[in-house]
Amino acid sequence: MDLQLKDKRVLVTGSSRGIGLTIALAFAREGARPVLVARERSNLEKAEQAFAKAGLPKPEAVLMDLAQSGSADALKAQVPDIDILVNNAGAIPGGSVEDVGEARWREAWELKVFGYINLTRAYLPMMQSRGHGVICNIIGMAGAAPRADYICGATGNAALMAFTCGVGGDSMKHGVRVFGINPSPTRSDRMQGMLEQQAARNLGDAKRWTELTSKFPLGRLAEPSEMAELAVFCASPLCSYLSGSVVNVDGGQLYATAAK
Repeated sequence: MDLQLKDKRVLVTGSSRGIGLTIALAFAREGARPVLVARERSNLEKAEQAFAKAGLPKPEAVLMDLAQSGSADALKAQVPDIDILVNNAGAIPGGSVEDVGEARWREAWELKVFGYINLTRAYLPMMQSRGHGVICNIIGMAGAAPRADYICGATGNAALMAFTCGVGGDSMKHGVRVFGINPSPTRSDRMQGMLEQQAARNLGDAKRWTELTSKFPLGRLAEPSEMAELAVFCASPLCSYLSGSVVNVDGGQLYATAAK
């Protein structure tokens, strides 16, 4: 299937590893030209190696910390012309409202919540003025299914869901689509670390973290490729009527009927 993405310039934040890198690779396989953005040079270099290993052209890469004030405008100045923006950077800590202090809470939101908002504010006017463009926000299922032990992330994700729906409901008037994807827990070093913490706390042994995945659909974590392929399809012209919506990708767990 031709997704009509050849030569489209795609800016992917947080794209040096995990879901972001997998999304960038998936776009490149469709002939698009991804621009990687991350705050650690070593991780960007590893991402470039992943492109080479996959036999794909070396991507453009930008070293930038999107949690810093003014970074969105600085990135826009450096990469002014894109067709697709994928907001993906951000790692919000787990913990209850008592566990996450104000400083850590604000630090996490600077990168993910305000990072997404500021980059949208930077690029949306340009897209609207020319009459086309796509913004994809990779958010997280905790916004749709909030938990007390991930309250900082759940609250931030819920805010981004509202932001995505509100902006995307209006942007179509100007030919720009804005949509979101809520991944369920997805395989990554960060996710394994969080599950190890839960296993240590609840099971008394961090090495038993895989036991915690039995509660998920299919008895496993989601794969980064499952999120990436969806993001690429939804950002393509083949999905041109999608805007102002957030797609939950959790294997139906949100609405699953509890066993009796």
